[in-house]
Amino acid sequence: MDITIVDHPLAASRLTIMRDERTNNAAFRAALADLGAMLIYEASRDLAVEQFPLKTPVAQTSGTRLEDPPIIVPVIRAGLGMVDPALSMIPDAQVGFIGLARNEKTHEPVPYLEALPEDLTGRTVFCVDPMLATGGSLLHAIRLLADRGATDITAVCMVSAQPGVDALADSGLPVRLVTATIDPELNEDAYIVPGLGDAGDRLYGPRNIDL
Repeated sequence: MDITIVDHPLAASRLTIMRDERTNNAAFRAALADLGAMLIYEASRDLAVEQFPLKTPVAQTSGTRLEDPPIIVPVIRAGLGMVDPALSMIPDAQVGFIGLARNEKTHEPVPYLEALPEDLTGRTVFCVDPMLATGGSLLHAIRLLADRGATDITAVCMVSAQPGVDALADSGLPVRLVTATIDPELNEDAYIVPGLGDAGDRLYGPRNIDL
């Protein structure tokens, strides 16, 4: 599995803000938006482009645009925070949705929403989720995408844990990973260490749904 770690100083500074327990919801969202745009920028590096005629105010030249913009698929709920940054970089991208919650007792993903094109054959898909912990939720999402024919899937995650990265690599699924960091371990509650806590709670406040 191809892994890209975006270790740019500006990415590291935004990640630091997100890790800091003193960071409030508003500042966390702002840092996530900045880092999300940086990761999407890097994930898009090898997208196919096409040239077209273009006239500037002074001359005729050629322009560049994406040949086939990717589909952005957030894993709800935390992944929603990465949609606007992705669209700021790729405004003509389509958006699908996969809703997964975490059962706090079993740490397993609980699906509750799926809104995707029926056929993803030949399409590029960016599956976005701030956290890759055990890999359970992301693997569930990527299997859904692969079952619909997707063979070009990029997982864009801000913080990845080594166990989740290993699970993704061992899955045999057609996926590559773009991330800002790979943290070494998970605690007994399956949270990434050092991590940044629950990304969904830090984006939107604590959820009040028991699964």
